[in-house]
Amino acid sequence: MDPLEDVLSLLDTRSHLSSSLVAGGRWAVHFEAPDGVKFNAVRRGSCRLDVEGAGEPVQLAEGDCYLLTQARAFTLSSDAEAVPVDAGQVFAAAENGVARTGEGEDVLLVGGRFSFGDRAHALLLDTLPPVIHIPAGSEEAGTLQWALGQIDQELRQRPMASTLVAQHLAVVMLVHVLRLYFARAPQALSGWPAGLADPVVATALTSMHTAPGHPWTVAELARTGAVSRSTLAARFKDTVGQGPLDYLTHWRIELASKRLRGGTDTLATIARAVGYGSESALSSAFRRVTGISPRAYRNEHRSARLSGQ
Repeated sequence: MDPLEDVLSLLDTRSHLSSSLVAGGRWAVHFEAPDGVKFNAVRRGSCRLDVEGAGEPVQLAEGDCYLLTQARAFTLSSDAEAVPVDAGQVFAAAENGVARTGEGEDVLLVGGRFSFGDRAHALLLDTLPPVIHIPAGSEEAGTLQWALGQIDQELRQRPMASTLVAQHLAVVMLVHVLRLYFARAPQALSGWPAGLADPVVATALTSMHTAPGHPWTVAELARTGAVSRSTLAARFKDTVGQGPLDYLTHWRIELASKRLRGGTDTLATIARAVGYGSESALSSAFRRVTGISPRAYRNEHRSARLSGQ
């Protein structure tokens, strides 16, 4: 598996589709800060997106889509002077999966949100800007348009299992948006996504993600990228922000944490699976990274599940 696939799988990525929004005339809808990552795509017409604390508004044209990666209130509107109405009221009155505002049908938006596990911010969202805008006119937008068209068709025609299909298509769309953003703005990335823009570092990252339990050394990782040990160490630290083996330790702890949160494997089994020769070696590394022992971490999350948190 590659790093992006690994991270999205580790975060239990799920999509939740909402009613479509049809609007016309002069209109504005204000949304409270979303729970998770919000997305919308403009299937017809154009509108304006204002995100709280994110700078200048974004003008959205037909075929554009965007992700809101942080919990910030936002407004969709026809223009800056339109008086916003509350999104809760608009969507509460939705019929047949379509919410309406204003007068007419000039604009159609399809959207929803993505939810993740509790490590989403540390592993992914904190490395992204608050708004990712993918214009329809960009060369890379064709695949997104296909996915959006399929989502729209599933939701309008409602064949068997349409909701499930549309939800999976939305996750496909998320992967493509992230791919495009990583390729388009490598200078704006930080952490492991920044490493994907450097072919030498990306090779080392992929090697570690493919075999996290392997006893990697910096020299061996350097050989995978056909560079010297010192070159890899310097480039990895400059782009990712930590050395290769520090990164590997943190990734192994993420893998162990997921198994501790959701499984019943013994600590010894988990230790072997993520590259530690013994339970004590895992415990030492786990405590160093997280500040608590694996047993305490498992008990903490078990208690949270039982209490419904």
